[in-house]
Amino acid sequence: MRNIVRIGLAVAAGLLAVPAVAQAQAQAKKPAAPKQAAPAPPAPGGGHPNLLGQFGDWGAYAAASGSGKVCYALATPSSTRTNPPNKPRDPTYLFISTRPAENVHNEVSVIIGYQLKPDSEVGVEIGNNKFVMYTKADGAWISNAAEEARMVETMRKGQDIIVTGISSRGTQSTDRYSLKGLSQALDRTAKECR
Repeated sequence: MRNIVRIGLAVAAGLLAVPAVAQAQAQAKKPAAPKQAAPAPPAPGGGHPNLLGQFGDWGAYAAASGSGKVCYALATPSSTRTNPPNKPRDPTYLFISTRPAENVHNEVSVIIGYQLKPDSEVGVEIGNNKFVMYTKADGAWISNAAEEARMVETMRKGQDIIVTGISSRGTQSTDRYSLKGLSQALDRTAKECR
């Protein structure tokens, strides 16, 4: 059922646009305006997401999909950089989703904003903890599903998470996400999608 989420996330990446001013600020490493709720991507199955609440840098959302209710916490990077520098990218998101009808709870995924190098991995660092994600198109999911609960718990206790990937053209990206408000967003999505 990751394909259903994958389709929804791919649609989200295609439909959302980051204002040119915000992109220029991020690239110039200027301080950004206070963070507001991340734009809600369309939910898997075509449902319209409902913002349940904004908690720090994380939004909590719920939507109805073809297979039932979907709840997710969503954030955009607090900083991003590429090597070589200033390479354009589509919007980037970090999701933690729950789909009760499919018995999926706290599935971590990333939309990285470009086509990833085939058969590559995305690296994730939370403090001294490291995780590996497998890739498909412009998305990534944890390679070892048995580590997903530990990853989410580590995220709840952390300050930020760093996600690195390599595009199909060889550009390396490094995205830093604040974890401020994640615990509250996950608690809210858990309450909505019991």
